[in-house]
Amino acid sequence: MDEPGSASVPSLGGFAGVLDLPLLHVGKVRELYAYDRPDGHGPAGSALLMVATDRISAFDFVLDSLVPDKGAVLTQLSQWWFAQLGDLVENHVLSTEVPEAVRGRAVVCERLEMVPVECVARGYLTGSGWVEYQQSRSVCGVPLPDGLVDGSRLPEPIFTPATKAAFGEHDENVDFATMVETTGQALGEQLRDVTLAVYGRAEAVARERGLVLADTKLELGRRADGTLVLADEVLTPDSSRYWDAATWAPGARLDSFDKQFVRNWLLHESGWDRGSGAAPPPVPAQVLADTRQRYLDAYERLTGTAFSA
Repeated sequence: MDEPGSASVPSLGGFAGVLDLPLLHVGKVRELYAYDRPDGHGPAGSALLMVATDRISAFDFVLDSLVPDKGAVLTQLSQWWFAQLGDLVENHVLSTEVPEAVRGRAVVCERLEMVPVECVARGYLTGSGWVEYQQSRSVCGVPLPDGLVDGSRLPEPIFTPATKAAFGEHDENVDFATMVETTGQALGEQLRDVTLAVYGRAEAVARERGLVLADTKLELGRRADGTLVLADEVLTPDSSRYWDAATWAPGARLDSFDKQFVRNWLLHESGWDRGSGAAPPPVPAQVLADTRQRYLDAYERLTGTAFSA
């Protein structure tokens, strides 16, 4: 969950001008507003209204373009996954009854003490893990066998935490021992076990639906009584890497069900210099439409139902 605070991000696609509520935080995609608990417990504003916008980020920039319905897809897919995971870990959602202006893209959720760690599980070697493996034959201190390539399935899923970076900066992969310096041993073990349990369940579900779940990132928080709770989004194309099982081949091109169309356009067609420090240009409508379809495809293949905004 985006934690309350300030961040210098665009207001494009936001709802602050629509919702007559105290705005607590604006993240890359989500906005948090103070909201009353639906059960009437606690003072006014003791819950949060978490709204997912249609903003899209790439290479640590929030782009000056929107992907229609993206926020609704993320919210509704998270709700579907929360239902699949209820026996493994509790989640932060209190109600889906929200103001009409954000219906389908917002939830009322608990205020939690967020754990300052990105909890990542990997079942396949790719991304930053692949980069690290080429240098050390390990990822976040977990040794791996020789001979793996980009896209290889790992012998077993691994927990590879990362420190949370400030807005505009990269999270830093760390080993378990380094994470424990922040969380303590007991909480660290709990984070690892929950993350791997969630990944194991989700990987099997995705595989049944013809998708490879390469990796996923979870946000976890704690209630006042110490209960660990799954928060923010879960197992969406923004927080997870899905590939088509029919075309997955280690060492070959690996297209994910997310904003890869946008990344590819920025890198190869836009003329934008990634190293210049300048913001990327607006994304063409067709690239945004193709990206939207990838999000819809992921939603519909996973849930088995047509998306409805």
